[in-house]
Amino acid sequence: MIKIRNTSVRREPFSCQRDGLTIRGHVFRKETGTLPAIIICHGFMANQQSVEHYAGMLAGLGWAAFIFDFCGGCLKGSSDGRQAEMSVLTELEDLKAVIRYVKQRPDVDAEHISLMGCSQGGVVCALAAARLKNEIERLILFFPALCIPDDARRGRMMFAKFDPGNIPPVVSRFPMELGDVYVKDVINMNIYDEISGYDGPVLLVHGTKDKIVDINYSRKAKEVYKQCEYLEIDGADHMFKKRHDRKAMDALAKFMTGTGMGSGTSSGY
Repeated sequence: MIKIRNTSVRREPFSCQRDGLTIRGHVFRKETGTLPAIIICHGFMANQQSVEHYAGMLAGLGWAAFIFDFCGGCLKGSSDGRQAEMSVLTELEDLKAVIRYVKQRPDVDAEHISLMGCSQGGVVCALAAARLKNEIERLILFFPALCIPDDARRGRMMFAKFDPGNIPPVVSRFPMELGDVYVKDVINMNIYDEISGYDGPVLLVHGTKDKIVDINYSRKAKEVYKQCEYLEIDGADHMFKKRHDRKAMDALAKFMTGTGMGSGTSSGY
């Protein structure tokens, strides 16, 4: 048992398979019986621990909240897979495998599955929602790294620098080893075309001082989605911390419980 916001929440491990790789994670839940589910995806180099507090909060509100480590997507992760074989599209396949697993669990209402992602995990969730459409009830994106295809075309992706016209087999060795698949899978991607297929409710939250993902990417994305609650948090950087994270979590709780700002709303704190 753990305590999150004075609510007793159970934390239990789970695992599932994708192409012979084991994906490992945890499910958080307070209630018994069959629950709606939300799957929460961590960002680049992070792991499931970075989104654990979101899972605990949502479990306290009545969801079965699932977190997991992407295969090869962490500096230190529990799932199988090599960093050099990881890309946005392999993480998309990881997420689809977790969705299939979650939907077949007897303690989950398969008709009510939501997705939430941070940074690169947000891109993965946005791609999954566009492909699965009405299978996804709600979509939450915190500082989504919609810049990734543009960064690939520039030849600068986080700490990796390369010639986009002559991509080497390994684009970076430290702090993570990134293979050419990380670049090749996105370099020709029009991210806004890719994510536009999802018509359900979206919560999009971004900080005005994000130095990794320019906020203009989210400003453009909110125009793509038909039902988008949009929140800019003044002064927040990438990976919300402290008071900025509390504001994001408050918006998340309101969105999930139907007491949010209303479709199309833009607000700054």
